[in-house]
Amino acid sequence: MIVSPIIPIWLMGIICVILIILKSKNWKTFIRQIIIVILLFLINLRIMIPSKNAKVVETNLNVFLVIDNTISMVAEDYNGNKTRLSGVKKDCEYIIEQLSGSSFSIITFNNTSKILTPMTKDNDMTLGALDTISPIDEFYARGTTMNVVLENLETSLKRGAEKEGRRNIVFFISDGEITNEEELKSFSSTKKYISNGAVLGYGTDKGGKMKVKDMYSDKEEYLEDTSADYPYPKAVSKIDEENLKKIAKDMDIDYIHATKQSNIESKVKEIKRDAIQNLGDTQKMLYDDIYFIFVIPLLGMLLFELINYRKNL
Repeated sequence: MIVSPIIPIWLMGIICVILIILKSKNWKTFIRQIIIVILLFLINLRIMIPSKNAKVVETNLNVFLVIDNTISMVAEDYNGNKTRLSGVKKDCEYIIEQLSGSSFSIITFNNTSKILTPMTKDNDMTLGALDTISPIDEFYARGTTMNVVLENLETSLKRGAEKEGRRNIVFFISDGEITNEEELKSFSSTKKYISNGAVLGYGTDKGGKMKVKDMYSDKEEYLEDTSADYPYPKAVSKIDEENLKKIAKDMDIDYIHATKQSNIESKVKEIKRDAIQNLGDTQKMLYDDIYFIFVIPLLGMLLFELINYRKNL
């Protein structure tokens, strides 16, 4: 049994205490009041019980989400003035939802590359990991290069291709900026392991400013361009589509400028349409809501109170 509260338990606890404090003078009414409060609390807990060996749709896809989490990914030029990273997370959530039943792996890169989650069919685990992604701290940033992720990506793709019948899907997600002097390497070595996917480019030609935490005050302030003359102007990050298109060409997948979610929908639908889907038993523990069990007596109690109230008018 698990719980998934609709509103935080502590907040619901305060509400329930307030409702109990509003004590009725009639002890019978007060008892009914307490029962109603308990039922409300139980409904809010959203209690769920295990449902074993449920039928679920599984696909033959290994989906790799390769995500740039350098400082430039918090530039505020996604769909207006939202951060690029917020757009990335929203789009990745859509991909995970639409391709549910696939195996997912998240690989991040900044100064170094990290396999954030190994291949898993657990969507909750993947979404949880996605939610934790944040840009590298300004203090540790040492310039941007996309070359750093190549080895981890190729190794993961090789492993994904080992099982017969599986198809590797790659979503390479970045703004394409290279801020050190390193030349972009070829990603063509990964091509033979990839069945479909896209390089998703975030950002605009105009660019956006980046708000980061000040290492001394912990306040969020816009990053300054210290390479310019003092007083330093606000640093601006711009998309580099040339680099992203080169990576897409090396991988032999499409390049998509992701300015809003609708940009990726047709590609995701194409991948979903071409996937082999199986309806089978799974050993993953699934859960069924049982809150409705408490809703029925609650409605009965409230109806009784309404009738009783009208009688006493």
